[in-house]
Amino acid sequence: MTRYAIDRAHNTLLALWSTGIGDTAIIVARLTHDQLPHNTRELAGALTRLSHVCWRSYTHPASAADRHNPSSLGWHRQQERDAFAKVLPLITASRPTDRPISTKVEHAAHDLARALRVLDTSQLTTHVTTDVAAELAAIEQAERGDLSDRAQQAVTLSREDASPLQISQADRLLRDNPFGNQDLLTQVDPTAATIAAAHWFHAALNVTALRTGMHPMHVVASAEQPDKPLALESLTDIATAMNLGARARHVIMPLIRNALNVADGHLLGILEVQDRITAAQQLIDRVQADQAKLDLSPDTIYLPLTSLHPARPAPDLLDNLLHGINTCWQLYQRHTQNPHSQEARQTFVTALREEAATRPERLL
Repeated sequence: MTRYAIDRAHNTLLALWSTGIGDTAIIVARLTHDQLPHNTRELAGALTRLSHVCWRSYTHPASAADRHNPSSLGWHRQQERDAFAKVLPLITASRPTDRPISTKVEHAAHDLARALRVLDTSQLTTHVTTDVAAELAAIEQAERGDLSDRAQQAVTLSREDASPLQISQADRLLRDNPFGNQDLLTQVDPTAATIAAAHWFHAALNVTALRTGMHPMHVVASAEQPDKPLALESLTDIATAMNLGARARHVIMPLIRNALNVADGHLLGILEVQDRITAAQQLIDRVQADQAKLDLSPDTIYLPLTSLHPARPAPDLLDNLLHGINTCWQLYQRHTQNPHSQEARQTFVTALREEAATRPERLL
């Protein structure tokens, strides 16, 4: 999403968004010295809130909901998306609307309009309206799978759905470089990139297991990260499901959707959390039996609700999968005659590409 700020040194309203490797900023409008700082900050805050609720229609599309009947989740999401058409008229209205407002998008647009009326500058309203139109166009562009220009900010967002176009693009990038590169992080929706990376991770497991004689799950266990203790859980879940024949998309989407639900402050379903509670209780029982001096009880144990970072599950999972592919290479490397040669690395990459190509249908 785009964040807005006031540059006091140059008295300008700025729009900032992430590109995957850092933020970029543009000048939306130049302010006048008679405009009160409090009022201009209110304007920046209203613009940021509008961007946030509009981008949520991208990250939480109606198409990803299970139900679409009246008053269902899918229905409400579609109402929010349809409200895009009302944003610009609300902003440019000369007086507040007297009709009921039912969506978060309309409420945010109404708050922005109020902030603009307080400042009462037609030139500022024109500049802000132009920028909001560009923001809405960027969201629509991202929905089509084009993440160029302003829509590039979508590369930092986790989405409940993934464009087949974006998955194919990520697959091509990983075919060029299975270890990942900057283009994968700055040109592709991370949910789509994660689906493609899961496909390549599974291929890397098979190649490495064949070369080393290790069981694929033992290869997965080697991908532990001390600074990310739950990363291994996500890789284990993916490897287990894909070893049983599941498609990459069907494995990845529940993981990301669950994390997004946690970020919203709730869980969808209770089976997974029941399994986590059971595992935690078993751990407590073992510790109390073996090391009674340790103060571990149901009141002191931390229970993770997801193996991913709730605020950024798709980029987090993509990082885990790329680490897993690199771990496979390190294990493979140890079982070659010239482990540090470029030839050994190329042999691994060639074998990985061949393995990934044998099951292209499991990507989608």
